[in-house]
Amino acid sequence: MDAPAGVVYTLLVSAERRPLYFPSNVYVERLDFHDFSDVCERLRVWAFADGEVKSWTSDRIQDPTRRSLVFHQDLIMEPAESMGGTFSVEPLGPDRCLLTMDQVFTSRDDSPESMAWLESNVATTTRSDLKNLRFLAERWTRLDELLLSFEESVRIKGPAELVHSFLYDVGSWPEHLPHVRRVDLDEPQIGVQKAAMTLAAADGTTQDIESVRLCFPHAGRIVHKETTPRKLLAAHCGEWSVVSDEHGVTVTSQHHVVLREQDIEQVLGPGATLEDARRRVRADLGAESLETLCLARQHAESAVRVL
Repeated sequence: MDAPAGVVYTLLVSAERRPLYFPSNVYVERLDFHDFSDVCERLRVWAFADGEVKSWTSDRIQDPTRRSLVFHQDLIMEPAESMGGTFSVEPLGPDRCLLTMDQVFTSRDDSPESMAWLESNVATTTRSDLKNLRFLAERWTRLDELLLSFEESVRIKGPAELVHSFLYDVGSWPEHLPHVRRVDLDEPQIGVQKAAMTLAAADGTTQDIESVRLCFPHAGRIVHKETTPRKLLAAHCGEWSVVSDEHGVTVTSQHHVVLREQDIEQVLGPGATLEDARRRVRADLGAESLETLCLARQHAESAVRVL
């Protein structure tokens, strides 16, 4: 990679941003640290495997001095029996390095079919993830400009359960939200939603996106990632969260995006800049979120009156 080894290693070990950096990852949650040095950690991972969302837990040991990252999975996805490996970053100069990934795995039944599936899946996802990591790392001098995170929140005097049910029932959004024209919803397993949507922009144009949503009703959270991002975005993930207190509910929509720089002039016109794209994306996503949050508030507050 044409990037400093330290930059590549920092991107590699950033657990919470893996869904933004790696196409295969949908959501990563840090469960705990095994010591007080913050280098031994336990993660819960949701990721794509052969087009389906799988989940497992993984222990990771960071070694910043050697720039290595060792991982070992348990509660492993079928048909793997064991899986682990090591990432290592070797400097080749001040602005160039070599990233190597060694992975070892076994299948539960050791059949040729299971091993072939694992080999194909590991190779495909790893190559895609590392290619994307290289793309980001080689733009390290402008990465802060390409990354954008923000949130919108509203207060609601209504039950958290009604707020969450509105956000969960994405299939009904075309009936309530003007910017959502179509939703084709598939829920292949409880709590995992795949949504294909047609969205309308303020100028009347429409675009199709696809996303995966992981729903955690007891925690009042829905995390999402666009698998086919909208215009101007190379990656987009976020979260809806519903938090209750003694006075009501705060519902928040978070967004994290990587801008697609090569599309800026095509979408915004000749001479448009990265800053123009940041403003446009912030305005559009913010307006959509607020519209959805306000409809969720209307849904909850009209159902029951809280004095």
